Amino acid sequence: MLKRKQKASNDEWLEAVANIETVVSKDEIIELTEKTVAEIRHKKAEKKCAYAWSAGKDSIVLGDICEKSGITDSMIAVCNLEYPAFMKWVEDNKPSGCTVINVGYDIEWLAKHQSLIFPQDSATAAHWFAIVQHKAQRQYFKENNLDMILLGRRKADGNYVGRGDNLYTDGKGVTRYSPLSDWSHEHLLAYIYYNKLSLPPIYEWKNGYLCGTHPWPARQWTGSVENGWQEVYDIDKSIVIKAAEYIPSAKAFLGGVAL
Repeated sequence: MLKRKQKASNDEWLEAVANIETVVSKDEIIELTEKTVAEIRHKKAEKKCAYAWSAGKDSIVLGDICEKSGITDSMIAVCNLEYPAFMKWVEDNKPSGCTVINVGYDIEWLAKHQSLIFPQDSATAAHWFAIVQHKAQRQYFKENNLDMILLGRRKADGNYVGRGDNLYTDGKGVTRYSPLSDWSHEHLLAYIYYNKLSLPPIYEWKNGYLCGTHPWPARQWTGSVENGWQEVYDIDKSIVIKAAEYIPSAKAFLGGVAL
């Protein structure tokens, strides 16, 4: 069994993907899907709902199940610090009812907030969620007069899903519901496999299963800022070249790289 996302290596994730058919059967996923769809339909009742889609593996499964449950409106939060290849995949593959909310934050903004580059602690990583995903979810929730927004949060990732239930309302009046809260990593991977769902290119990149769909400077647990720049450079060196115009650590990294 895979450990919590941050405690399993990317290689362990890839091995689980390669062998998922031997771990979780199709019948098990069909049964789990039916149970989850029934729970969503019960909890949403006559409420106005939508789901948060990030183009990450959890939200891709969530979106597919929400569509089966009759929830077709969704949103995705992005900023101006996304990988171009990721954004192209989003544009080509986002659900038909998905609204893109860009909260801003470009390279010049990042140059003024360099302590946020490549988080090495959970508090800094959480700050990225607050200023990108949570900010956009709150905006979408209020603008569309929602009663509830569904998220792909799971306990197996250490995510908060509520106390005693997988539904809660935060201090700013946003009600969040996490129908996949009890799904294991293996259940999630098996659902993707048996339903032939496509994943964005991030999962083919170094540490893709660990970093997820965060903006590139929010790549977590790289070990150091220099390692972070190396990972980004290996994925898309044009990003680092541009960043070097504004950020000393990027410029220093490029100074040791043969372009």
